[in-house]
Amino acid sequence: MQFRAATADPADIDRIAAHPADGPVPALTAERIREELAVNQLRPEWIWFAEDEDGEILARALWWGRADSERPIALDCLQVRSTVADPVGVAAGLLAAGHAAFGALPGYNISLPRNWRSDPALAGAVAWRREAAYKSGLSSEIERLRYEWTPAAKVPEPSGKLIFREGSDEEFLDAFVRLSSGSLDLHTQNELRSMDAEQLAREDIEFYLDCPGERSWWRLAHLPDGTLAGMAIPSATPYHRNVGYLGVVPEQRGQGLIDEVLAEITRFHASEGAERITATTDTVNVPMAAAFDRAGYEATEIRLVLESPPQ
Repeated sequence: MQFRAATADPADIDRIAAHPADGPVPALTAERIREELAVNQLRPEWIWFAEDEDGEILARALWWGRADSERPIALDCLQVRSTVADPVGVAAGLLAAGHAAFGALPGYNISLPRNWRSDPALAGAVAWRREAAYKSGLSSEIERLRYEWTPAAKVPEPSGKLIFREGSDEEFLDAFVRLSSGSLDLHTQNELRSMDAEQLAREDIEFYLDCPGERSWWRLAHLPDGTLAGMAIPSATPYHRNVGYLGVVPEQRGQGLIDEVLAEITRFHASEGAERITATTDTVNVPMAAAFDRAGYEATEIRLVLESPPQ
């Protein structure tokens, strides 16, 4: 068996696009693959496949990145033919080959319906993917809820409980540091095991600066007396407006202020004509999930995120 990256040869792309979507886990369509290639968010060198001795494709892995990314950001699609006796072994070998070429271990995002555990076929398809990911170094797991807001939901009116304003880079750095304390976000908790809060804050700021959203969208949230209450970072993906980052400082939590911060982000995007606002939160972050529910955001899927563990 051979593991190799695709080339820009149209015949290679045709073979990858035509690979059957075996199994119950949703896969990218041929049309979507070509669309993503056209905008440089999929690239031939980020598409890897396993071939048998006759040249038949037994498995494919498609990694995704932004148009200007030097390396892929996430594994978007992993498939092994249903006729393969050892899908874990083939998939793990394919992922290892891609990781070696990239010099990195991009995370793997699996989009699933909320009831996926109750479907034996789907649960089984997730199980071999998870095992292959673990074998290739992606042994840290987070399960996230994906939410969407559309204009069918009400745009919240300002309540006056918080005042939102622009802030300096230093003020946002301080806010990121303060919000990380006691965070229920699993990624934040994991990262704080290997770095201090300021280093994580700088990395978070760099991440959101690199997103399609604008720095001018960011807002600090204050109580009427000027006390910092939290911050709201509307953001965007290459496809939709996005909630980005939001939170309330530890000493102001438990008063319902997260609803006000989320409302500010929703108002901002709605005022810009957004037809859809996406958001995610960990399934264990019950307070944040409840805030999305109250704000009219609809939970559309589960996103299982498999990543390399913090060092």
